[in-house]
Amino acid sequence: MTTTAELLQGAAALFPDEVVTRADVRHLDLPGAGRFALITLDNGLDHTKPTTFGPQSLGNLDKAIDQVEAEAAKGEIVGVGITGKPFIFAVGADLKGVELLTAREQAHAIGKGGHDVFKRLSSLAVPTFAYYNGAAMGGGVEVGLHCSYRTVSAAVPAFSLPEVFLGLVPGWGGCVLLPNLIGADRAVSVIIENSLNQNKQLKGVQVYELGIADALFEGADFLEQSLLWTASVLKGEIEVARADVDRGEAWDQAVARGRAIADSKVHGAAPAAYRALDIIAAAKNGDLRAGFDAEDDALADLIMGGELRSGLYAFNLVQKRAKRPAGAPDRSLARKVTKVGVVGAGLMASQLALLFARRLEVPVVLTDIDQERVDKGVGYVHGEIDKLLAKRRINGDKANRLKALVTGSLDKATAFADADFVIEAVFEEMGVKQNVFAEVEAVVKPEAILATNTSSLSVTEMASKLKHPERVVGFHFFNPVAVLPLLEIVRGERTDDASLATAFGVAKQLKKTAVLVKDAPAFVVNRVLTRFLGEVLASIDEGTPVEVADRALAPLGLPMSPIVLLELVGPAVAHHVAGTLNAAFPDRFGVSENLGRIVAAGKRSIYTYASGKPEVDPEVAALFQVGDKPQTEEQVRERAENAIAEEIRLMLDEGVVAEAQDVDLCLITGAGWPFHLGGITPYLDREGVSERVNGKPFLAPGVASVPA
Repeated sequence: MTTTAELLQGAAALFPDEVVTRADVRHLDLPGAGRFALITLDNGLDHTKPTTFGPQSLGNLDKAIDQVEAEAAKGEIVGVGITGKPFIFAVGADLKGVELLTAREQAHAIGKGGHDVFKRLSSLAVPTFAYYNGAAMGGGVEVGLHCSYRTVSAAVPAFSLPEVFLGLVPGWGGCVLLPNLIGADRAVSVIIENSLNQNKQLKGVQVYELGIADALFEGADFLEQSLLWTASVLKGEIEVARADVDRGEAWDQAVARGRAIADSKVHGAAPAAYRALDIIAAAKNGDLRAGFDAEDDALADLIMGGELRSGLYAFNLVQKRAKRPAGAPDRSLARKVTKVGVVGAGLMASQLALLFARRLEVPVVLTDIDQERVDKGVGYVHGEIDKLLAKRRINGDKANRLKALVTGSLDKATAFADADFVIEAVFEEMGVKQNVFAEVEAVVKPEAILATNTSSLSVTEMASKLKHPERVVGFHFFNPVAVLPLLEIVRGERTDDASLATAFGVAKQLKKTAVLVKDAPAFVVNRVLTRFLGEVLASIDEGTPVEVADRALAPLGLPMSPIVLLELVGPAVAHHVAGTLNAAFPDRFGVSENLGRIVAAGKRSIYTYASGKPEVDPEVAALFQVGDKPQTEEQVRERAENAIAEEIRLMLDEGVVAEAQDVDLCLITGAGWPFHLGGITPYLDREGVSERVNGKPFLAPGVASVPA
């Protein structure tokens, strides 16, 4: 029979470049309790390089447990604790190693190896304690779940079981131990709901309130207080009481709630959430061994599946590629920005003013055509700052400072004379924007950057009448500005490197994911969305029932259906962008006459929600004029997928972005495209659409796909 050590040695051979985590054992005397062994997980790197568990790292922990197990058996220690290096407890399996696995038995070995090591903590002859001193995710959370007791620091910024988000299940005990510790409903929230809500993280206080940790201590002296608490537990002075877990109908209801959440988020298109829920459902009987075996099998299946590969591909895009934007100029060329001007004081402009003030902490001044608009814009920003204060996300001093930074003016000359960066967010019409830039150029200093938040218009044409078009750059945010990370930075034909470098520098300060985009109609996100939405609307115009067309793309697991997306974007905006693209590419982009009728009638949506569920608004239905060539869901889906594949290939051929990865990064961070799809190009490759439409895949073999 293969031992744990042999299992891990075999896995380590597949991953020679692992950043190895040590498991150092030291001993200390707890007041009145006795000699105690403390294991510290540390990869020897600074706190920006989180501690992970690869095969060698698991082997090191296994050896440390060998040592403390022997000490416990001899009566030399009264307990064992495990903690992490400063700011980091551990963040789970090393995902770089997971990507290297090519066979199911290898994947199964990783799952079983983690279980075999971690569960030893629960079978020692002395109590075990986990001290969550910093960020803990995945396997970092799970190693603590195998301990007898847990404490958590109030300063912990991120605590989660994010596996479902990536296309896995919590596979080292999470699906089994967590519901048996805090109840199925709370476990479903952590494992399913938080993961599928863009990997929502828990704070230290929440970890304690959920019952995952038995005690909460402040960060400054967390380990010292945890050890004193441990001594009290070992001496019997503190008895840890935990709420009883309801193993009746409440457990089944929790699993059903999890399935409803998964259905609403991925529509059955991604298996990870459902596999996790199956294991949680079975864990109701408390059979840990069977549960761990089920986790091993699920991990093995999912590691070898397309969902995880796409999830890891997407993870690498937002964690790595996003930090090194392709084509960005040398950052040393960037100019310092000490004041920002915003032309316009509407909702988008006000959101921008708030973001610039919060992130850059420099003066921001809004202008508009009358005092009422200006006052409304400044009032909006101040109101949002008050909300942050009420939620205790900022203190009173910070709120007052931010409010003082944001002002309004009717006089561009006075407001913008010393501004380094001026962005316009006015009506989406070329003549209006050209006039605004002409007015601004006349009053700003020569090196000031002029940015446009246009969603579809040509940056080159917008700058064409200026004396210094080289300082104009596209700076396209996505709504809501505070939520969506993407910022499409558009280089006009005459934009110079210094202006572009400044734009990227500002984007980094704003904590946005910046992607360099060529000046092309609608850039990336709006071009892709308009193409596929156009095909859906065209099918409705031709006679396909709205409900059928709207369900057609459900297998993609998108965050919302096409018609709901249309409602979010706004029919007027969608119609305008469609018109822009129709003018540029009339052979591929149509303008729906029915959409035009909706806009003319002032309707905001095709649906009404009066009955509590979406139904076609009778007033909208009365406006429609449709043909007699309805299509099935499958036909509409194939039509839309073919169109997207064609459009992305054309965009790449035109050099709109550097690579297909940038298209995926844009759609993930700007349109909420699902992580489990890896964006759009891996999905099109997996489904054979890329080959069918373009004769070749977008990505190289093995990238975001099942290994050969």
